[in-house]
Amino acid sequence: MSVSVAFVDDDPILLEALVSLYSGKNDLEIVAKGENAVDALKIVEEILPHVLVLDLSIRGDAMAAIERIGRNFQATRIIVFTENSNVETAIQVLNHGVAGYVLKKSSADELHEAIRVVHDGGTFITAGLATKVMMAMKNPDLCRHPPEQEHLSSREEQILTYLLRGSTNREIAACLDISVKTVKHYMTALMQKLGARNRVEVVLAAQRLNVFANGGANPGVSRRLN
Repeated sequence: MSVSVAFVDDDPILLEALVSLYSGKNDLEIVAKGENAVDALKIVEEILPHVLVLDLSIRGDAMAAIERIGRNFQATRIIVFTENSNVETAIQVLNHGVAGYVLKKSSADELHEAIRVVHDGGTFITAGLATKVMMAMKNPDLCRHPPEQEHLSSREEQILTYLLRGSTNREIAACLDISVKTVKHYMTALMQKLGARNRVEVVLAAQRLNVFANGGANPGVSRRLN
């Protein structure tokens, strides 16, 4: 199945280049393009693409658009495609439900991979920046501490183990012989139990509590967090 994608960027040359480049991908369908925050909201409300790729510097309030889409249109996954490599900015948008943070210096293949990863339910951060984000989120001012007394079920521990091995939701579902929808349900439960606001914080909380089942290995920091 093709992934429907919309691009929003206020640089008309870059916007046309993105549309032209990714229209040639067999697994993607470019369904819309826009130049500002109003366009982003309108595209999601009317078309509901699988993935919305937008720049934070677009005209209008990009952050407000992200928050509204994250609150009301959860079927659309958001990737921020930006020149802004500020770690705190990345954490801020991740906390508002953004699934991907890709720098514009990245390759075309990396953005393509990000689109596929977030569509499959994962979180993607540009290589190099991911490590900085993970380290910064250990700061108590940026990341809430999870309730250490919270008990995790054996299934939840299994999900965590596969998550930290870099498995996608689909791979976890196949390994455990459950549906992708069920994996997403457990991920939501884990975020609630671990006091995490997103999947990145689930990883950090799990590392602090050392709650890995069956000797699950800690794979370290990865730029793909599924």
